[in-house]
Amino acid sequence: MSHDLSADSATSRVPPAPLPQETLRTARPRASGRSATAALLALALGAFAVGTTEVVITGLLPEVAGDLRVPIPTAGLLVSGYALGMVVGAPLLTALSTRVAHKRMLLWLVGLFIVASVVSALAPGFTILLTGRVLSALAGGAYVGIAAVVAAGLVPAERKARAIASVFMGLSLANVLGVPGGTALGQALGWRATFWAVTAVGVALLIALTVFVPYEPAAQGAGLRRELAAFRRGRVWLSLATTAFGWAPFLAVLTYVAPLLTEVTGFGARTVPLMLVLVGVGMVIGTPLAGRLADRALLPTLYGALAAVSVTSLLLLAAVHSEPAMVIGFLLFGLVGAAVIPPLQTSVLATARGADNLASAANISAFNVGNAGGPLLAGAALSAGAGYTAPLGIAAALGGVGLLLAWAAGRGARSES
Repeated sequence: MSHDLSADSATSRVPPAPLPQETLRTARPRASGRSATAALLALALGAFAVGTTEVVITGLLPEVAGDLRVPIPTAGLLVSGYALGMVVGAPLLTALSTRVAHKRMLLWLVGLFIVASVVSALAPGFTILLTGRVLSALAGGAYVGIAAVVAAGLVPAERKARAIASVFMGLSLANVLGVPGGTALGQALGWRATFWAVTAVGVALLIALTVFVPYEPAAQGAGLRRELAAFRRGRVWLSLATTAFGWAPFLAVLTYVAPLLTEVTGFGARTVPLMLVLVGVGMVIGTPLAGRLADRALLPTLYGALAAVSVTSLLLLAAVHSEPAMVIGFLLFGLVGAAVIPPLQTSVLATARGADNLASAANISAFNVGNAGGPLLAGAALSAGAGYTAPLGIAAALGGVGLLLAWAAGRGARSES
């Protein structure tokens, strides 16, 4: 992601029919009260580090290209290479660690993340920097997936979606604080300073996880074969496809937000970063709100969030020539865009019961497929001669497909209950 960033849900007020949640309610939290809060904050710090590392490079491409003497399009591989690393790395590393205790695996992943950040900061050339980025993505993708599973296990069943949302709040805050701060630091002191700062965050994260996250041995009978068995269910693949299509609208719009706002709406170029901050503020509001709603009613929250993405995209399309309306619209777009994250992650984990680790990691990959697919479709439309408003229409359509896929997965769950 030019940017991520988790397992069960529903209270007794929600009938068990929509998803196989009864088995999820039997799980007992591994921590309570202040200890759970501290552990969730530590897990969220990791998501903040991952999200900052992923996105911050986009604002530093000119500096990196100039220092390493490569063209900017070549430097752009630092973005796509990271996304590819997350798509492949999240399920791969998770699959290799199915018999490893969650805390131990998280510490190993953070260790790899720190090493990758140091490699990036010291990189003498582009190839080494790209290697550092890919290593960081491998660690980051697996970290977010496992952290979501750990977060869900720290709290009672009726708070699982909120716990998952707290992890992804780290990704939202990365867009509001980490990316602007890291970009400013890199522009002032050089791009390597940003990677040293990320390294420092990684060290702080390693300490926080060691102190605050409880240790639990790997589940008895856990193993790759058992987790892979869950992927024989068609609903698991429907849920993963829902994530890809449900998240794709967000990046389809944001990738081409600058020409949309400047060439169509009439904003000045200096307004674009402020609009992106508005989107980030909306994400910070939408993530915990969706987590709370998903704990009350998972499927209605998921359906509502996906429908809201399409509706908001169409509203932006209708209001594209009004500056005040676009200000409000992009704040709302950030809110509904982030609101799909907690129910998507929770739904996948509920659907793939018995394969929490691999399903969570696969869903992180699905988010990154959306990261790549949304901009790809929007870019193809622009290359074909469509105007800069085309990404808004594409976002609405992608959200609609995501809603249909979620509905199909929900019907499959009811037929099995």
